Amino acid sequence: MNSHSPEQAADCAVLEEDRIVLKKSLSPFQVWTLALGCILGWGCFVLPGIRFLPQAGPIAACIGFILGAGLLAFIALSYGKMIEYYPVAGGEFAYAYAGFGPTAAFICGWALALGYTCIIALNATAIALLTRFLLPGLFEWGYMYTIAGWDVYAGELMLLSGAVLLFGFINYRGVSFAGGTQAILALILVTGVVVFCCGSFFAPTAHLDNLRPFFAQNVSPLGAVASIVAIAPWLYVGFDTIPQAAEEFDFPPNKSTFLMVAAILLGGGIYALVTLGVGVVLPYPELLAANHVWTTGYVARFTLGSVGSIILALTVLAAILTGINGFYIATSRLLFGMARAKFLPECFNRVHHKHHSPHCTVVFTMIVALTAPWFGREALNWVVDMSAIGTVIAYGFTAMTAYRFMAAHPTLPGSGRDKVYAVIGVCTSLLCLGLLTIPGSPAAIAIESWYALLVWCGLGAIFYMIRRADLKSMKTEEFSTLILGKADMPIFFKRK
Repeated sequence: MNSHSPEQAADCAVLEEDRIVLKKSLSPFQVWTLALGCILGWGCFVLPGIRFLPQAGPIAACIGFILGAGLLAFIALSYGKMIEYYPVAGGEFAYAYAGFGPTAAFICGWALALGYTCIIALNATAIALLTRFLLPGLFEWGYMYTIAGWDVYAGELMLLSGAVLLFGFINYRGVSFAGGTQAILALILVTGVVVFCCGSFFAPTAHLDNLRPFFAQNVSPLGAVASIVAIAPWLYVGFDTIPQAAEEFDFPPNKSTFLMVAAILLGGGIYALVTLGVGVVLPYPELLAANHVWTTGYVARFTLGSVGSIILALTVLAAILTGINGFYIATSRLLFGMARAKFLPECFNRVHHKHHSPHCTVVFTMIVALTAPWFGREALNWVVDMSAIGTVIAYGFTAMTAYRFMAAHPTLPGSGRDKVYAVIGVCTSLLCLGLLTIPGSPAAIAIESWYALLVWCGLGAIFYMIRRADLKSMKTEEFSTLILGKADMPIFFKRK
């Protein structure tokens, strides 16, 4: 327990009383579907034919999914502990503050903010990809320009803008409405995967021999598995949306660990099932050699006919929309948490009187997401790939803060075990960071992403310098009250 002077205690009590909080209204099932829906997206149904099978092979891919899920699960264990002790909006932003102070909190929050928003826009552009596969030409009218090989059409921009506006409205209406929408979409997603896999596994032509060679022949078995493990941070990004909404849990926050780990493991299972479902119907080397426009779509039509195509289309659409909705929730809560701590303009620190949503951050997120598709999908990919570094940095901050917390509280039940989990989480974060930044790595980001990263870091430095005077005038107790909810919450850096 931290001690304060009577004057400080009185000031903190006033701050705590005036601190704007979000309404607790998310159920465990809604929170679980939030993570699962953000983990699974367009890539789950496209990558089997263009990356998982050709570059790894079916069994190597499945081993990679399992190992990747296991590594990320250790990070989720540290997240669970942080949510248990700091159940506030902002997630990693708050944990970085608790462990390392305001500057680290800003770095962490700034690293996540742009990436989360652009993932919304990237998911929206996946709708355009889906229509290009299933309904070619329907929305490809009103050609405007080409950016990095991506043709921008007025028809597609109208379609994408409609999706962004729809989910902006849903999130404006409050987290109960958004959480209910997420649950329905996730059920459609999981049901569609089950139907697709049943159609594949029970097809007359299905046979285990179709999965040979189990490992891609152009690389070693270890290299084949490593090519999947290397992209694990990208495959499983989305479980970290849960801590952003922790303030709105309508249940004990210690349940979040199970929900995150369950979402990661089921996500890995679905990646594996879809990949095996694509490869088991026909000898997969021959299937890949046929160069189908969309291998998964071809398999769905081959096994279930036109009904299979419709089911798969609805499944993929549900996967895309859960990502849009989930990252709307995460982005708006992150910005709200940063604004409440005075890192962002005060207008973002407002809650709608009727819907209890952080409506200003929802509207801001919507505006940015509406703007982003104008730059084309490839340019968005550069920004999202860049943001993967920010995500991994957030993983590291969370795991390191969890270690500091457990080291400072050795009498807590399981503290020794949780310290080990935190160390594994830190090592996993460093491994992921290396895979993203070391040239030649299967997950190394492109040079364009490095340029985007430099620009974003420069903007962050400028913005922080502008806010620095105001932030330096605030006492540690004020920061703790605004970010963590109380002035005496455990922190692990030198006080001002």
